[in-house]
Amino acid sequence: MSEISDKKVKTVLYVRLPCWKIYPGGVIYVADYIHKQRPQIKQEILDLAIIPRAERKRALKSRILALDPDVVAFSWRNMQSFGPHPEDDALGVVMNFDHSPNLWHRITAGINALSIIYDYSANRIRNFSFMKLVRKLKPDTKIVVGGTAVSIFGKYVVKHCPKNTVVVVGEGEPAMLSVVNGESTTIGECYCKDSHSKISYTNRTGNFKLSKLTAVDFGYIESIFPEITEYTNDFIGVHTKRGCPYQCHFCLYNKIEVREQRYREPVEVVNEIESLNTRYGVKKIWFTDAQFCSTRRSTQHVEEILDEIIRRKLKIRWTGYLRLNYLNAQLAKKMLDSGLLSLDLSFTGTQEIINTLALGYSLEQQMQAFRIFRDAGYIDQKIKLYMPLNAPGETRLTLQKTISRIKELYRMFGRDNVLPFIFFIGIQPGTPIEKMLIKKGYLKEGYNPLTFNPFIIKRLLYNPKPLGRIIARSYLEAVSAVDENSDYIGRATMDVIERELAKQDSNIAMIK
Repeated sequence: MSEISDKKVKTVLYVRLPCWKIYPGGVIYVADYIHKQRPQIKQEILDLAIIPRAERKRALKSRILALDPDVVAFSWRNMQSFGPHPEDDALGVVMNFDHSPNLWHRITAGINALSIIYDYSANRIRNFSFMKLVRKLKPDTKIVVGGTAVSIFGKYVVKHCPKNTVVVVGEGEPAMLSVVNGESTTIGECYCKDSHSKISYTNRTGNFKLSKLTAVDFGYIESIFPEITEYTNDFIGVHTKRGCPYQCHFCLYNKIEVREQRYREPVEVVNEIESLNTRYGVKKIWFTDAQFCSTRRSTQHVEEILDEIIRRKLKIRWTGYLRLNYLNAQLAKKMLDSGLLSLDLSFTGTQEIINTLALGYSLEQQMQAFRIFRDAGYIDQKIKLYMPLNAPGETRLTLQKTISRIKELYRMFGRDNVLPFIFFIGIQPGTPIEKMLIKKGYLKEGYNPLTFNPFIIKRLLYNPKPLGRIIARSYLEAVSAVDENSDYIGRATMDVIERELAKQDSNIAMIK
Protein backbone atom coordinates (compact mmCIF):
# COMPACT_ATOMS: atom_id res chain seq x y z
CA MET A 1 0.00 0.00 0.00
CA SER A 2 1.39 3.39 -1.03
CA GLU A 3 1.23 6.43 1.22
CA ILE A 4 -1.00 9.41 0.51
CA SER A 5 0.79 12.66 -0.19
CA ASP A 6 -0.79 15.88 1.11
CA LYS A 7 0.57 17.68 -1.92
CA LYS A 8 -1.77 17.70 -4.90
CA VAL A 9 -0.16 16.35 -8.06
CA LYS A 10 0.32 19.17 -10.53
CA THR A 11 3.29 17.94 -12.60
CA VAL A 12 4.49 14.59 -13.89
CA LEU A 13 7.80 13.82 -15.58
CA TYR A 14 8.06 10.58 -17.55
CA VAL A 15 11.61 9.32 -17.99
CA ARG A 16 12.24 6.69 -20.63
CA LEU A 17 15.34 4.84 -19.42
CA PRO A 18 18.10 4.12 -21.98
CA CYS A 19 17.57 1.27 -24.45
CA TRP A 20 18.05 0.79 -28.15
CA LYS A 21 16.21 3.30 -30.32
CA ILE A 22 12.61 2.13 -30.55
CA TYR A 23 9.36 4.09 -30.43
CA PRO A 24 8.34 4.70 -26.76
CA GLY A 25 4.72 3.71 -27.25
CA GLY A 26 4.02 2.67 -23.66
CA VAL A 27 4.99 6.04 -22.19
CA ILE A 28 3.05 7.89 -24.87
CA TYR A 29 -0.14 5.90 -24.24
CA VAL A 30 0.05 6.54 -20.49
CA ALA A 31 0.78 10.26 -20.84
CA ASP A 32 -2.04 10.67 -23.36
CA TYR A 33 -4.50 8.83 -21.10
CA ILE A 34 -3.59 10.86 -18.00
CA HIS A 35 -3.95 14.10 -19.98
CA LYS A 36 -7.44 13.12 -21.12
CA GLN A 37 -8.49 12.18 -17.59
CA ARG A 38 -6.72 15.03 -15.75
CA PRO A 39 -6.01 17.79 -18.31
CA GLN A 40 -4.97 20.24 -15.59
CA ILE A 41 -1.82 18.21 -14.82
CA LYS A 42 1.35 19.38 -16.56
CA GLN A 43 3.35 16.53 -18.08
CA GLU A 44 6.65 16.15 -19.90
CA ILE A 45 8.49 13.18 -21.44
CA LEU A 46 12.28 12.85 -21.27
CA ASP A 47 13.66 10.11 -23.52
CA LEU A 48 17.15 9.17 -22.35
CA ALA A 49 17.45 6.66 -25.20
CA ILE A 50 18.16 9.46 -27.67
CA ILE A 51 20.52 11.44 -25.42
CA PRO A 52 24.27 10.64 -25.47
CA ARG A 53 25.31 8.58 -22.44
CA ALA A 54 27.58 11.25 -20.98
CA GLU A 55 24.78 13.83 -21.03
CA ARG A 56 21.92 11.78 -19.56
CA LYS A 57 22.31 12.54 -15.87
CA ARG A 58 22.78 16.24 -16.58
CA ALA A 59 19.67 16.24 -18.80
CA LEU A 60 17.60 14.55 -16.09
CA LYS A 61 18.81 16.94 -13.40
CA SER A 62 18.10 19.95 -15.57
CA ARG A 63 14.58 18.76 -16.37
CA ILE A 64 13.78 18.00 -12.73
CA LEU A 65 14.95 21.42 -11.57
CA ALA A 66 13.02 23.17 -14.35
CA LEU A 67 9.75 21.22 -14.04
CA ASP A 68 9.76 20.57 -10.27
CA PRO A 69 7.66 17.38 -10.75
CA ASP A 70 5.41 15.92 -8.08
CA VAL A 71 5.71 12.49 -9.74
CA VAL A 72 8.59 11.05 -11.75
CA ALA A 73 7.63 7.92 -13.69
CA PHE A 74 10.42 5.77 -15.14
CA SER A 75 9.87 3.39 -18.05
CA TRP A 76 12.33 0.47 -18.11
CA ARG A 77 12.25 -1.65 -21.27
CA ASN A 78 14.98 -4.31 -21.07
CA MET A 79 16.90 -5.74 -18.17
CA GLN A 80 17.80 -9.43 -18.40
CA SER A 81 21.51 -10.07 -18.85
CA PHE A 82 22.53 -11.36 -22.25
CA GLY A 83 19.07 -10.83 -23.72
CA PRO A 84 19.93 -10.43 -27.43
CA HIS A 85 18.94 -7.12 -28.96
CA PRO A 86 20.13 -4.81 -31.76
CA GLU A 87 22.93 -3.24 -29.71
CA ASP A 88 24.88 -6.44 -29.03
CA ASP A 89 25.47 -9.85 -30.56
CA ALA A 90 24.94 -11.89 -27.41
CA LEU A 91 23.74 -14.87 -29.43
CA GLY A 92 26.85 -14.88 -31.59
CA VAL A 93 29.08 -14.42 -28.56
CA VAL A 94 27.60 -17.44 -26.78
CA MET A 95 27.83 -19.59 -29.89
CA ASN A 96 31.46 -18.66 -30.49
CA PHE A 97 32.46 -19.14 -26.86
CA ASP A 98 30.86 -22.57 -26.52
CA HIS A 99 31.20 -24.03 -29.98
CA SER A 100 33.64 -22.26 -32.29
CA PRO A 101 36.37 -24.61 -33.59
CA ASN A 102 38.67 -21.59 -33.74
CA LEU A 103 40.46 -21.02 -30.42
CA TRP A 104 41.04 -17.33 -31.10
CA HIS A 105 37.33 -16.84 -31.80
CA ARG A 106 36.52 -18.48 -28.47
CA ILE A 107 38.96 -16.22 -26.62
CA THR A 108 37.56 -13.14 -28.38
CA ALA A 109 34.02 -14.25 -27.53
CA GLY A 110 34.99 -14.56 -23.87
CA ILE A 111 36.33 -11.01 -23.89
CA ASN A 112 33.21 -9.75 -25.68
CA ALA A 113 30.99 -11.60 -23.19
CA LEU A 114 32.67 -9.85 -20.27
CA SER A 115 32.21 -6.54 -22.06
CA ILE A 116 28.49 -7.19 -22.60
CA ILE A 117 27.99 -8.29 -19.00
CA TYR A 118 29.83 -5.18 -17.80
CA ASP A 119 27.56 -3.00 -19.95
CA TYR A 120 24.42 -4.68 -18.59
CA SER A 121 25.55 -4.33 -14.99
CA ALA A 122 26.67 -0.73 -15.52
CA ASN A 123 23.38 0.14 -17.22
CA ARG A 124 21.37 -1.42 -14.42
CA ILE A 125 23.34 0.45 -11.75
CA ARG A 126 23.04 3.63 -13.80
CA ASN A 127 19.25 3.28 -14.07
CA PHE A 128 18.91 3.00 -10.31
CA SER A 129 21.22 5.99 -9.97
CA PHE A 130 18.74 8.05 -12.03
CA MET A 131 16.07 7.20 -9.47
CA LYS A 132 18.39 8.07 -6.60
CA LEU A 133 19.14 11.40 -8.25
CA VAL A 134 15.41 12.17 -8.27
CA ARG A 135 15.14 11.27 -4.61
CA LYS A 136 18.17 13.43 -3.76
CA LEU A 137 16.84 16.46 -5.64
CA LYS A 138 13.19 15.96 -4.68
CA PRO A 139 12.88 14.09 -1.35
CA ASP A 140 9.07 14.17 -1.37
CA THR A 141 8.46 13.32 -5.01
CA LYS A 142 6.64 10.07 -5.74
CA ILE A 143 8.66 7.73 -7.98
CA VAL A 144 6.88 5.26 -10.23
CA VAL A 145 8.72 2.56 -12.18
CA GLY A 146 7.09 0.53 -14.96
CA GLY A 147 7.77 -0.99 -18.35
CA THR A 148 8.39 -4.43 -19.82
CA ALA A 149 11.47 -5.25 -17.76
CA VAL A 150 9.78 -4.24 -14.53
CA SER A 151 6.70 -6.29 -15.35
CA ILE A 152 8.93 -9.38 -15.46
CA PHE A 153 11.36 -8.55 -12.65
CA GLY A 154 9.28 -6.25 -10.43
CA LYS A 155 10.00 -8.00 -7.12
CA TYR A 156 13.74 -7.78 -7.80
CA VAL A 157 13.59 -4.15 -8.94
CA VAL A 158 11.71 -2.78 -5.94
CA LYS A 159 14.47 -3.90 -3.55
CA HIS A 160 16.90 -1.46 -5.16
CA CYS A 161 14.53 1.47 -5.60
CA PRO A 162 14.54 4.55 -3.34
CA LYS A 163 11.93 5.00 -0.62
CA ASN A 164 8.43 6.09 -1.62
CA THR A 165 8.49 4.21 -4.93
CA VAL A 166 5.73 2.31 -6.72
CA VAL A 167 6.83 -0.49 -9.08
CA VAL A 168 4.03 -1.27 -11.57
CA VAL A 169 3.59 -4.72 -13.09
CA GLY A 170 1.63 -4.69 -16.35
CA GLU A 171 -0.60 -1.85 -17.47
CA GLY A 172 0.40 1.68 -16.54
CA GLU A 173 -2.75 3.70 -17.20
CA PRO A 174 -4.85 2.77 -14.14
CA ALA A 175 -1.80 2.74 -11.85
CA MET A 176 -0.71 6.23 -12.92
CA LEU A 177 -4.23 7.58 -12.63
CA SER A 178 -4.45 6.35 -9.03
CA VAL A 179 -1.04 7.90 -8.29
CA VAL A 180 -1.95 11.33 -9.65
CA ASN A 181 -5.28 11.10 -7.81
CA GLY A 182 -3.36 10.58 -4.56
CA GLU A 183 -5.22 7.36 -3.77
CA SER A 184 -4.01 5.33 -0.81
CA THR A 185 -3.76 2.11 -2.82
CA THR A 186 -2.24 2.09 -6.26
CA ILE A 187 -4.58 0.38 -8.69
CA GLY A 188 -3.27 -2.72 -10.42
CA GLU A 189 -0.50 -5.15 -9.61
CA CYS A 190 2.43 -3.39 -7.99
CA TYR A 191 5.16 -3.43 -5.38
CA CYS A 192 5.36 -0.41 -3.09
CA LYS A 193 8.30 0.71 -0.98
CA ASP A 194 7.14 3.19 1.64
CA SER A 195 9.02 5.96 3.45
CA HIS A 196 10.38 3.38 5.93
CA SER A 197 11.63 1.08 3.12
CA LYS A 198 8.94 -1.46 3.89
CA ILE A 199 7.87 -3.34 0.74
CA SER A 200 4.27 -4.39 0.18
CA TYR A 201 2.54 -6.08 -2.73
CA THR A 202 -0.85 -5.30 -4.23
CA ASN A 203 -2.52 -7.74 -6.61
CA ARG A 204 -4.67 -6.55 -9.47
CA THR A 205 -8.39 -6.83 -8.81
CA GLY A 206 -9.58 -5.97 -12.29
CA ASN A 207 -8.37 -5.24 -15.80
CA PHE A 208 -8.21 -1.88 -17.53
CA LYS A 209 -11.07 -1.35 -19.99
CA LEU A 210 -9.18 -0.81 -23.19
CA SER A 211 -12.27 0.57 -24.90
CA LYS A 212 -11.52 3.77 -22.94
CA LEU A 213 -8.26 4.23 -24.84
CA THR A 214 -9.06 6.65 -27.65
CA ALA A 215 -6.66 7.61 -30.45
CA VAL A 216 -3.52 9.33 -29.17
CA ASP A 217 -3.67 13.12 -29.35
CA PHE A 218 -0.35 13.60 -31.13
CA GLY A 219 -0.67 17.38 -31.05
CA TYR A 220 -0.58 17.20 -27.26
CA ILE A 221 2.13 14.52 -27.20
CA GLU A 222 4.36 16.62 -29.45
CA SER A 223 3.91 19.58 -27.10
CA ILE A 224 5.34 17.55 -24.18
CA PHE A 225 7.67 15.39 -26.28
CA PRO A 226 8.85 17.22 -29.40
CA GLU A 227 11.46 14.50 -29.91
CA ILE A 228 8.73 12.16 -31.17
CA THR A 229 9.81 13.07 -34.70
CA GLU A 230 13.06 11.17 -34.04
CA TYR A 231 11.01 7.99 -34.50
CA THR A 232 8.53 8.73 -37.26
CA ASN A 233 10.71 7.50 -40.15
CA ASP A 234 10.59 3.94 -38.85
CA PHE A 235 7.96 1.53 -37.52
CA ILE A 236 5.51 3.06 -35.06
CA GLY A 237 3.84 0.78 -32.54
CA VAL A 238 0.05 0.77 -32.30
CA HIS A 239 -1.90 -1.71 -30.23
CA THR A 240 -5.41 -2.93 -30.93
CA LYS A 241 -5.93 -5.09 -27.86
CA ARG A 242 -4.26 -6.44 -24.73
CA GLY A 243 -4.28 -9.86 -23.16
CA CYS A 244 -3.36 -13.32 -24.39
CA PRO A 245 -5.41 -16.47 -23.66
CA TYR A 246 -2.60 -18.82 -24.68
CA GLN A 247 -0.03 -20.30 -22.31
CA CYS A 248 3.07 -20.78 -24.47
CA HIS A 249 5.62 -22.29 -22.12
CA PHE A 250 8.32 -19.66 -22.65
CA CYS A 251 6.13 -16.54 -22.69
CA LEU A 252 4.90 -14.14 -20.00
CA TYR A 253 2.35 -12.12 -21.98
CA ASN A 254 -0.58 -13.85 -20.31
CA LYS A 255 0.86 -12.77 -16.96
CA ILE A 256 1.83 -9.21 -17.90
CA GLU A 257 -1.36 -8.44 -19.84
CA VAL A 258 -3.46 -11.25 -18.27
CA ARG A 259 -5.40 -13.86 -20.22
CA GLU A 260 -8.56 -11.83 -20.85
CA GLN A 261 -8.45 -10.14 -24.24
CA ARG A 262 -9.67 -6.54 -24.20
CA TYR A 263 -10.17 -4.48 -27.32
CA ARG A 264 -9.84 -0.90 -28.48
CA GLU A 265 -12.55 0.49 -30.70
CA PRO A 266 -11.51 -0.21 -34.34
CA VAL A 267 -12.34 3.36 -35.38
CA GLU A 268 -10.05 4.73 -32.65
CA VAL A 269 -7.21 2.43 -33.74
CA VAL A 270 -7.49 3.64 -37.34
CA ASN A 271 -7.89 7.26 -36.20
CA GLU A 272 -4.51 6.86 -34.52
CA ILE A 273 -2.92 5.33 -37.62
CA GLU A 274 -4.39 8.03 -39.86
CA SER A 275 -3.14 10.75 -37.51
CA LEU A 276 0.38 9.31 -37.64
CA ASN A 277 0.18 9.07 -41.42
CA THR A 278 -1.15 12.58 -42.09
CA ARG A 279 0.74 14.45 -39.34
CA TYR A 280 4.16 12.80 -39.65
CA GLY A 281 4.03 10.85 -42.89
CA VAL A 282 4.35 7.56 -41.02
CA LYS A 283 4.07 4.68 -43.48
CA LYS A 284 5.04 1.66 -41.37
CA ILE A 285 2.90 0.38 -38.50
CA TRP A 286 3.81 -2.44 -36.13
CA PHE A 287 0.80 -3.79 -34.24
CA THR A 288 2.18 -4.37 -30.75
CA ASP A 289 -0.44 -6.88 -29.59
CA ALA A 290 0.91 -10.05 -28.01
CA GLN A 291 -0.42 -11.69 -31.17
CA PHE A 292 -2.48 -10.18 -33.96
CA CYS A 293 -5.71 -12.07 -34.89
CA SER A 294 -5.04 -14.77 -32.32
CA THR A 295 -8.59 -15.94 -31.47
CA ARG A 296 -11.91 -16.09 -33.32
CA ARG A 297 -13.16 -12.94 -31.55
CA SER A 298 -9.92 -11.04 -32.10
CA THR A 299 -9.92 -12.07 -35.77
CA GLN A 300 -13.32 -10.41 -36.18
CA HIS A 301 -11.90 -7.32 -34.45
CA VAL A 302 -8.89 -7.32 -36.80
CA GLU A 303 -11.21 -7.54 -39.81
CA GLU A 304 -13.09 -4.45 -38.63
CA ILE A 305 -9.79 -2.55 -38.38
CA LEU A 306 -8.70 -3.67 -41.84
CA ASP A 307 -12.06 -2.68 -43.31
CA GLU A 308 -11.61 0.82 -41.86
CA ILE A 309 -8.04 1.12 -43.22
CA ILE A 310 -9.26 0.08 -46.67
CA ARG A 311 -12.29 2.39 -46.53
CA ARG A 312 -10.07 5.39 -45.76
CA LYS A 313 -7.55 4.34 -48.46
CA LEU A 314 -4.61 4.80 -46.09
CA LYS A 315 -1.25 4.33 -47.78
CA ILE A 316 0.52 2.41 -45.05
CA ARG A 317 2.32 -0.91 -44.65
CA TRP A 318 1.75 -2.91 -41.49
CA THR A 319 2.76 -6.07 -39.70
CA GLY A 320 2.95 -7.63 -36.24
CA TYR A 321 3.23 -11.07 -34.65
CA LEU A 322 0.51 -13.11 -36.33
CA ARG A 323 -1.34 -16.28 -35.46
CA LEU A 324 -3.15 -17.88 -38.38
CA ASN A 325 -5.65 -20.22 -36.68
CA TYR A 326 -8.72 -18.51 -38.07
CA LEU A 327 -7.48 -17.25 -41.42
CA ASN A 328 -9.73 -17.54 -44.47
CA ALA A 329 -9.44 -16.31 -48.05
CA GLN A 330 -11.50 -13.17 -47.39
CA LEU A 331 -9.37 -12.10 -44.41
CA ALA A 332 -6.12 -12.84 -46.29
CA LYS A 333 -7.24 -10.58 -49.15
CA LYS A 334 -8.16 -7.80 -46.71
CA MET A 335 -4.75 -8.09 -45.07
CA LEU A 336 -3.05 -7.68 -48.42
CA ASP A 337 -5.37 -4.89 -49.60
CA SER A 338 -4.81 -2.92 -46.35
CA GLY A 339 -1.01 -3.00 -46.69
CA LEU A 340 0.34 -6.17 -45.05
CA LEU A 341 4.13 -5.88 -45.24
CA SER A 342 5.24 -9.28 -43.95
CA LEU A 343 4.05 -12.39 -42.17
CA ASP A 344 5.80 -12.50 -38.78
CA LEU A 345 5.07 -15.61 -36.76
CA SER A 346 6.44 -18.37 -34.56
CA PHE A 347 7.30 -21.44 -36.58
CA THR A 348 8.45 -24.96 -35.97
CA GLY A 349 7.94 -27.69 -38.52
CA THR A 350 6.71 -30.39 -36.16
CA GLN A 351 3.53 -30.81 -34.17
CA GLU A 352 5.59 -32.46 -31.42
CA ILE A 353 7.45 -29.23 -30.60
CA ILE A 354 4.26 -27.18 -30.97
CA ASN A 355 2.63 -29.42 -28.36
CA THR A 356 5.68 -29.48 -26.06
CA LEU A 357 5.79 -25.68 -25.97
CA ALA A 358 1.98 -25.46 -25.69
CA LEU A 359 1.82 -23.07 -28.65
CA GLY A 360 -1.81 -23.97 -29.18
CA TYR A 361 -2.14 -24.40 -32.94
CA SER A 362 -2.08 -27.08 -35.59
CA LEU A 363 0.90 -27.21 -37.95
CA GLU A 364 -1.29 -28.40 -40.82
CA GLN A 365 -3.68 -25.53 -40.14
CA GLN A 366 -0.74 -23.12 -40.26
CA MET A 367 0.56 -24.57 -43.52
CA GLN A 368 -2.93 -24.30 -45.01
CA ALA A 369 -2.98 -20.63 -43.99
CA PHE A 370 0.25 -20.11 -45.94
CA ARG A 371 -1.43 -21.63 -49.00
CA ILE A 372 -4.39 -19.30 -48.54
CA PHE A 373 -2.03 -16.29 -48.53
CA ARG A 374 -0.28 -17.56 -51.64
CA ASP A 375 -3.59 -18.00 -53.44
CA ALA A 376 -4.75 -14.54 -52.32
CA GLY A 377 -1.86 -12.96 -54.23
CA TYR A 378 0.88 -12.89 -51.61
CA ILE A 379 3.89 -12.54 -53.90
CA ASP A 380 6.77 -10.31 -52.82
CA GLN A 381 6.09 -9.77 -49.11
CA LYS A 382 8.43 -11.49 -46.67
CA ILE A 383 7.65 -14.59 -44.60
CA LYS A 384 9.48 -14.13 -41.28
CA LEU A 385 9.73 -17.35 -39.28
CA TYR A 386 10.75 -16.99 -35.63
CA MET A 387 12.03 -20.47 -34.88
CA PRO A 388 12.76 -21.69 -31.33
CA LEU A 389 15.44 -24.14 -32.40
CA ASN A 390 16.56 -26.84 -29.95
CA ALA A 391 13.60 -26.26 -27.67
CA PRO A 392 12.85 -29.01 -25.12
CA GLY A 393 11.87 -32.12 -27.07
CA GLU A 394 13.87 -31.20 -30.18
CA THR A 395 15.52 -34.19 -31.87
CA ARG A 396 17.40 -34.78 -35.09
CA LEU A 397 14.13 -35.95 -36.64
CA THR A 398 12.08 -32.89 -35.57
CA LEU A 399 14.85 -30.60 -36.81
CA GLN A 400 14.85 -32.37 -40.18
CA LYS A 401 11.06 -32.05 -40.35
CA THR A 402 11.36 -28.31 -39.73
CA ILE A 403 13.88 -28.00 -42.55
CA SER A 404 11.51 -29.91 -44.84
CA ARG A 405 8.67 -27.53 -44.02
CA ILE A 406 10.87 -24.49 -44.64
CA LYS A 407 11.78 -25.88 -48.06
CA GLU A 408 8.07 -26.26 -48.75
CA LEU A 409 7.67 -22.54 -48.01
CA TYR A 410 10.59 -21.78 -50.34
CA ARG A 411 8.68 -23.52 -53.12
CA MET A 412 5.49 -21.69 -52.19
CA PHE A 413 6.83 -18.11 -51.97
CA GLY A 414 10.35 -18.17 -53.38
CA ARG A 415 13.50 -18.73 -51.38
CA ASP A 416 14.40 -15.03 -51.18
CA ASN A 417 11.06 -14.18 -49.57
CA VAL A 418 11.33 -16.65 -46.68
CA LEU A 419 13.41 -15.45 -43.72
CA PRO A 420 14.06 -18.00 -40.94
CA PHE A 421 15.09 -16.15 -37.76
CA ILE A 422 17.39 -18.28 -35.63
CA PHE A 423 16.84 -17.87 -31.92
CA PHE A 424 16.88 -19.94 -28.77
CA ILE A 425 14.34 -19.84 -26.01
CA GLY A 426 15.19 -17.27 -23.36
CA ILE A 427 14.22 -18.66 -19.98
CA GLN A 428 12.07 -16.18 -18.08
CA PRO A 429 11.17 -16.41 -14.37
CA GLY A 430 7.80 -17.91 -13.57
CA THR A 431 7.25 -19.58 -16.95
CA PRO A 432 6.35 -23.28 -17.29
CA ILE A 433 9.61 -23.94 -19.12
CA GLU A 434 11.62 -22.48 -16.24
CA LYS A 435 9.80 -24.70 -13.77
CA MET A 436 10.38 -27.74 -15.97
CA LEU A 437 14.11 -27.03 -16.33
CA ILE A 438 14.51 -26.49 -12.58
CA LYS A 439 12.79 -29.83 -11.99
CA LYS A 440 15.16 -31.51 -14.46
CA GLY A 441 18.19 -29.94 -12.77
CA TYR A 442 19.15 -27.78 -15.76
CA LEU A 443 18.76 -24.74 -13.48
CA LYS A 444 19.22 -24.71 -9.71
CA GLU A 445 16.28 -24.00 -7.44
CA GLY A 446 16.51 -20.42 -6.20
CA TYR A 447 18.89 -19.21 -8.92
CA ASN A 448 18.99 -15.46 -9.55
CA PRO A 449 17.43 -14.65 -12.97
CA LEU A 450 19.24 -11.29 -12.93
CA THR A 451 22.64 -12.77 -12.18
CA PHE A 452 25.80 -11.55 -13.83
CA ASN A 453 27.36 -15.02 -13.59
CA PRO A 454 28.24 -15.76 -17.24
CA PHE A 455 27.84 -19.52 -16.83
CA ILE A 456 24.26 -19.12 -15.61
CA ILE A 457 23.54 -16.46 -18.22
CA LYS A 458 24.58 -18.87 -20.97
CA ARG A 459 22.11 -21.43 -19.70
CA LEU A 460 19.31 -18.88 -19.89
CA LEU A 461 19.71 -18.98 -23.68
CA TYR A 462 18.56 -22.59 -23.98
CA ASN A 463 20.67 -24.53 -26.52
CA PRO A 464 21.76 -27.79 -24.86
CA LYS A 465 23.76 -30.70 -26.25
CA PRO A 466 23.81 -32.64 -28.48
CA LEU A 467 22.01 -30.52 -31.08
CA GLY A 468 23.36 -27.27 -29.66
CA ARG A 469 26.78 -27.87 -31.12
CA ILE A 470 25.45 -28.67 -34.61
CA ILE A 471 23.18 -25.62 -34.66
CA ALA A 472 25.82 -23.25 -33.27
CA ARG A 473 28.57 -24.35 -35.66
CA SER A 474 26.14 -24.20 -38.57
CA TYR A 475 25.22 -20.65 -37.58
CA LEU A 476 28.87 -19.62 -37.27
CA GLU A 477 29.69 -21.11 -40.67
CA ALA A 478 26.72 -19.30 -42.18
CA VAL A 479 27.78 -15.98 -40.68
CA SER A 480 31.27 -16.31 -42.17
CA ALA A 481 29.88 -17.39 -45.57
CA VAL A 482 27.12 -14.81 -45.96
CA ASP A 483 29.62 -12.04 -46.64
CA GLU A 484 30.74 -14.01 -49.68
CA ASN A 485 27.44 -15.06 -51.27
CA SER A 486 25.03 -12.47 -49.81
CA ASP A 487 22.51 -15.08 -48.70
CA TYR A 488 20.38 -14.46 -45.63
CA ILE A 489 22.00 -15.85 -42.44
CA GLY A 490 18.93 -17.79 -41.33
CA ARG A 491 18.53 -19.53 -44.67
CA ALA A 492 22.24 -20.28 -44.87
CA THR A 493 22.19 -21.67 -41.32
CA MET A 494 19.35 -24.05 -42.10
CA ASP A 495 21.19 -25.21 -45.22
CA VAL A 496 24.30 -26.03 -43.19
CA ILE A 497 22.25 -27.79 -40.51
CA GLU A 498 20.61 -29.92 -43.21
CA ARG A 499 24.01 -30.81 -44.65
CA GLU A 500 25.49 -31.70 -41.25
CA LEU A 501 22.53 -33.84 -40.24
CA ALA A 502 22.69 -35.67 -43.58
CA LYS A 503 26.42 -36.23 -43.13
CA GLN A 504 25.88 -37.70 -39.67
CA ASP A 505 23.09 -39.93 -41.00
CA SER A 506 25.46 -41.17 -43.69
CA ASN A 507 28.19 -41.92 -41.14
CA ILE A 508 25.73 -43.80 -38.93
CA ALA A 509 24.57 -45.83 -41.93
CA MET A 510 28.17 -46.70 -42.83
CA ILE A 511 28.89 -47.87 -39.30
CA LYS A 512 25.85 -50.11 -39.35
